[in-house]
Amino acid sequence: MSSTQLPDFPWDSLRPARERAAGHPDGVVDLSIGTPVDPTPALLGEALAEASDAPGYPTALGTADVRTAAAGWLSRRLGVTLADPLGTVPSVLPTVGSKELVALLPTLLGLSGRGTVVIPEVAYPTYEVGAVVAGLDVLRSDTPPASADGVVLVWLNSPGNPHGRVLTDDQLRAWVAWGRQHGVPVVADECYVELGWDAVPRSVLHPQVAGDTHEGLLAVHSLSKQSTAAGYRAGLVSGDPALVARVWETRRHLGLLVPTPVQAAMAAALSDDAHVEHARALYGARRDRLRAAVTASGHRVEHSEAGLYLWVTRDEDCWRTVDRFAGLGIVVAPGAFYGPAGERHVRMALTATDERIDAAVARLTA
Repeated sequence: MSSTQLPDFPWDSLRPARERAAGHPDGVVDLSIGTPVDPTPALLGEALAEASDAPGYPTALGTADVRTAAAGWLSRRLGVTLADPLGTVPSVLPTVGSKELVALLPTLLGLSGRGTVVIPEVAYPTYEVGAVVAGLDVLRSDTPPASADGVVLVWLNSPGNPHGRVLTDDQLRAWVAWGRQHGVPVVADECYVELGWDAVPRSVLHPQVAGDTHEGLLAVHSLSKQSTAAGYRAGLVSGDPALVARVWETRRHLGLLVPTPVQAAMAAALSDDAHVEHARALYGARRDRLRAAVTASGHRVEHSEAGLYLWVTRDEDCWRTVDRFAGLGIVVAPGAFYGPAGERHVRMALTATDERIDAAVARLTA
C-alpha cells in the first residue's frame, strides 16, 4: 500500500448493519468490537486509589514497581527472562495501552519516511496505520519475504486478531532468524497471550524461540483483556534493551507517560494470577456456547484456537454474512476490515455479557 494517506476508519461502514440489527425485538447483540464488559477486578481499583495522590509527573521509564512486576509476570506466565528490568538501559516499559505503541512504533524507532513494514496478511488495522503515519509502505506476508530490500520492521501477531491463529515455534523461529540475518527488528503483538484455548501461545521472547538473547526482538502486551482493564490504557513493551531504549528515549521527549496511579494498578495486576484465570473461565465458557451455536447454524469456525474472537465463514462475501447476522439482531465485524485475505470471513467477539451471548445462541439455534 502507498504511504500517502490513512485508510478509511473501518467501523463507520458498519452503520447500516447496526441500524438493521437495532430493529430486533429483543435488542442488539453487538459482537463486532472486542471491548471488555465485565467488572474490572477490585485489586486494580484499590491500587489505583491508593496511588491517587500523584502531584508530580510520572517518568516514561516507569516505576520500579511496575517494571519489577512486569518482569515477574513475563517470567512466571510466559517463561521469559528479561535482561535487566531495572537497569539504566531498560528492557521493559509501561505504555499507554498497546494500540498507542502499535500505532507509533515505527515513528518511535526513528524509521519514518523510508522503507516497508511487513504485517500479517490478515491483520489488526493499526499495524498499517502506524506505517502510514510514519510515511512507510506496507507488505502483507505470513512468511519471511524472499527479499529484505527496504524492509525496516516486521509485525507478528500471535494469538492473532482477528482470526485467533497461534504461530508455531518453528514459524516464530523462522521470523527471528530472518530478522537477525537482515538486521530488521521483529515485533510480536501478544496482547491475547493469556487466552489460549486449543493451543498454548509462545512469546517471541521465549528462549526456545529467541535463544539466549532478545537481540532484534520486541514483544507488546496489554492488560485490557487479561485484566478486564481496557479503560486503564495499560500496556507493556519489552525485549532487546537497545530497541526498548530507543522507544523510551523518543517517548520521554514526546511526553508519552503512563499516569502514576495506572502504573500502580498495573503492578498489582501483573503480580496476581487469580483474576486472569477468572477472566479465562468467563471467556472460555462464552466461547464454548457461541462456537457450538455458530457451527449449528451452518457456519464454519476457522483458526480461533486462542484470543477473544471466532473467525467465521459461510464461503461467501463477508458483507453478505454481516447482513445475515444483522437480520438476527447480531452485529459482527467483516473480515475485509483486516485485509483482502479476510473478505470471506467475519469476526465475532466473545466480549459480551452472558445474557447477550445467550441471546445470540438462542437466535442462531432457533
